[in-house]
Amino acid sequence: MTQFSYYRRLEVDRIKQTNQCLCQRIRERFPDANLLGVCQELSSMVDTLKAKACWIARPNLGLRLLALVSVLGVLGVPLIFTYGPLMALLSNPAGDAGNFLQAVEAVMSGTFLLGLWVLFLITYEQRFKRSRALAAIHELRAIAHVVDMHQLTKDPSYILNRAERTASSPSRNLDAFALIRYLDYCSEMLSLIGKLAAYYAQNFNDSVLYDAVNDVESLTNDLSRKIWQKIAVLHEYQQDQESCGCEEVSP
Repeated sequence: MTQFSYYRRLEVDRIKQTNQCLCQRIRERFPDANLLGVCQELSSMVDTLKAKACWIARPNLGLRLLALVSVLGVLGVPLIFTYGPLMALLSNPAGDAGNFLQAVEAVMSGTFLLGLWVLFLITYEQRFKRSRALAAIHELRAIAHVVDMHQLTKDPSYILNRAERTASSPSRNLDAFALIRYLDYCSEMLSLIGKLAAYYAQNFNDSVLYDAVNDVESLTNDLSRKIWQKIAVLHEYQQDQESCGCEEVSP
């Protein structure tokens, strides 16, 4: 592999390294946060996803050999079963025309059924690999929603307005800077999830899979956009605090 090939394709090992680095950053700043467990779970999924992607990209030689034999059968059956009647027709054109036509009709029916079998074999590998790939894409979509669940209660309004807590209010003990870092980690994790989904698309040429990958990327982008709206609000709050010389108060 050349040096520049790293810049032309997604490398799952590099994605894993980036995710492990993100796990370490979360551990150093939020050692007790459940977000760390989500990041570690994503790291453990990468090896499984890589194995599935390699299996999907590898051709199934058994199925392809069976399809080749079936194609040869489709081509050979008409020749075998019409050769005798054809020779008889050529030797006696007046007497054996009916037998030849009956043989052709029977061969055409058999060839049609064999053709359907060949079509099934040719598309079966694609459909089977597609189902495995879609199952992996669904796992990535699920963990993206898990990441979103962890940022739902990270609401900047509690820092801006210092709203009064109720008995059912979730614990909010992060200041503006820590909350920005937490939300940023969520956004980075969503981006990595989108890249893992795209990794499948570059190893398997299938329009249905492309649509599923695009759905995951759209989902992660939408969730990240929602997170960055919160971060923008917090940045504006920090700038206002610095301009008035006020000391930031934790919620």
